Amino acid sequence: MRLLGLGLAAVLVAGCSSDTDRSDDAEATPGSTSASSASGNPPFEVEEIDAFDAPWAMTFLPGSGDLLVTERTGTLHLRDAETGDRVEVDGVPDVAVAGQGGLGDVVAGPTFEDDQQVFLSWVEPGSGGSGAVVGRATLETSGDEASLADLEVIWRQTPKVSGNGHFSHRIAVDPDGEHLFVSSGDRQKKTPAQDTSNTLGTIVRLTLDGEPAEGNPLADEGGASAEIWSYGHRNPLGLEFAPDGTLWSSEMGPEGGDELNVIEKGANYGWPEASNGSDYGGGEIPDHADGDGFEAPKTGWTPSISPGSLMIYTGDLFPEWTGDAFLGALSGEALVRVDVDGTTAGDDETLWDGERVRAVEQAPDGSIWILEDEGSGRLLRLAPA
Repeated sequence: MRLLGLGLAAVLVAGCSSDTDRSDDAEATPGSTSASSASGNPPFEVEEIDAFDAPWAMTFLPGSGDLLVTERTGTLHLRDAETGDRVEVDGVPDVAVAGQGGLGDVVAGPTFEDDQQVFLSWVEPGSGGSGAVVGRATLETSGDEASLADLEVIWRQTPKVSGNGHFSHRIAVDPDGEHLFVSSGDRQKKTPAQDTSNTLGTIVRLTLDGEPAEGNPLADEGGASAEIWSYGHRNPLGLEFAPDGTLWSSEMGPEGGDELNVIEKGANYGWPEASNGSDYGGGEIPDHADGDGFEAPKTGWTPSISPGSLMIYTGDLFPEWTGDAFLGALSGEALVRVDVDGTTAGDDETLWDGERVRAVEQAPDGSIWILEDEGSGRLLRLAPA
């Protein structure tokens, strides 16, 4: 493998630590710290593959194994699986880059090998402020060039509001390849998350054309309500299906109360009426409690680790981790594994630490790839030692 002039960094993982401090909302401008080792069982090697300026998300493309990487500042990269060469993809939409806003998630469509369709999310300005959108396009490649063709917006977060935080806009396609799920943060406005007339603080379920999906719990109400699958969310920055069809989401709490949730049809996850964290400035929020009418997390973190991404492992390289959840921690500056059995979340451990982890994905060969946040921006591959 050609390493694009970065040099090979192979580290045998051995120790364990975690840093859970974070500033105002887990998305402050990142600092730069040197990476250190953490514990993993079994040990693995960490190989430095590439580096980016402001990475946000990545996805491996079916068939080729090529890698798409988004940068928050508005660039989409296509990295060749065989050569390591990468090109900037033309045709990316103009994005509103401010605070947490910019170019967001990217996933391959369920029939990518036939039609090269991809879905991506970004932030756009508009009346009232800004909001997340999801678009669909065809990825066209020719020689050393790549572009997005026939890009169309198929969903918009409503309403657009002021501020530059909590867009969330993670995308997941269900295992049947029939529905598109999108996480929509509360935009730091709190109360809209309990108002099902809008899509702030929700996870929506759509057709692949972006229409409200049949069978949604509030379909009879029409409008934005018909899109909603679950609500009462704060900033769900991880969204991933397990092979059995269970939808998992990782969510940032306020000061403490980060969550790993199983997403159920029509469920209310409590924000801002219930949280295992406290509000900024010391305001108390009732903890989740039996009988409160809210869906409690399967596990959580206080102090916060700021989970910014989520992957459910299904590969063969680490068979003892099959079905487990892997979270990229931002303020926690780590890759965290949670032992998962069905819909039960057990113990967690820090596998790699030292930098803010923005994204985590499983490669076709079963290795685990992580993107460190801007300030470091390294693309790393984790494989058995």
